[in-house]
Amino acid sequence: MSTTEVSTAPTGTRPSDPKPPRTRRPRTFEQANRRLKWAMLTPALLFVGLMIVFPLAFTLDLSLTDAFGAVNADKAHIGLRNFTEALGDTRRFWPAARRTLIFTVGAVLLETVLGLALAMLMRKSFRGMRWVRTVLIIPLLTTPVAIGILWLLILDPTNGIANHLLASVGLPRQEFLGSVSQSLPTLMLIDVWQWTPMMTLLLLAGLTTLPEEPEEAALVDGANSWQRFRYIILPMLGPTLAAALVLRAVDALKTFDILYATKGPGGGSDFEVETLNVYAYGLTFDYQEYGLAAAVLVLFTLFIIGVVVLLRRRGGRKNA
Repeated sequence: MSTTEVSTAPTGTRPSDPKPPRTRRPRTFEQANRRLKWAMLTPALLFVGLMIVFPLAFTLDLSLTDAFGAVNADKAHIGLRNFTEALGDTRRFWPAARRTLIFTVGAVLLETVLGLALAMLMRKSFRGMRWVRTVLIIPLLTTPVAIGILWLLILDPTNGIANHLLASVGLPRQEFLGSVSQSLPTLMLIDVWQWTPMMTLLLLAGLTTLPEEPEEAALVDGANSWQRFRYIILPMLGPTLAAALVLRAVDALKTFDILYATKGPGGGSDFEVETLNVYAYGLTFDYQEYGLAAAVLVLFTLFIIGVVVLLRRRGGRKNA
């Protein structure tokens, strides 16, 4: 006969309740990913911030001094004297600012119009499109200095192929880069030749993302090609067009190498293509007026910021 042992707790006592385990707040994958992202980005952001803030601070401090001859030479802070001298210079500073504006506006407008036209033509696939795109980006693959030397040879007044072609069709020879009056327009056309492909690719990328339904509906309603472009395609392409304009305008404002490669120091014998970049370079490396050059660069930076703000505001109004 089997017996069953029953264990009983002592009378008057209760089994102790187990303590609930400490629950940690669950960490979601998004929270962990966000922390990891900032942990990975912080060193790069600090490095980029240092590389931006230090040169700007050094240039701003240098612009308030009378530094001359050597950057590490003894210098004294003279306040805003360099800025007043630059702004009062009607012989070099203001003509350079005017040329910078003319070069930027003229080149960017031509590049935008031609780039948009080429993008519209390349919007639909056709035979040989890959070859056309390959040829189109060749100017973008060439360095500006090499482009300047190439066009110097092409536009040479005596032996250049451009004048030979003009003479073959009965047109008079031109001085091109050898002329004071023709140098700036010629360089604007060279810039258009080099950078129109970039505008074409940017606008073509924007065109390929546009929905086709609005244009098809307008076609059903009887709208012609111009009406579809003017009232359907162009408004939808507005954000891409505004971004391309800002990028290209900022880049055109900073143009230096092709100007220096073709015309040399001072932008020519009569400063005919001297922009603010060329002017600041001459003050720095030709005249060693570091304080004045830094002031010109600060003013130039403010000028670029003003242009960007203006373009973004105009683009925002058009897109509203």
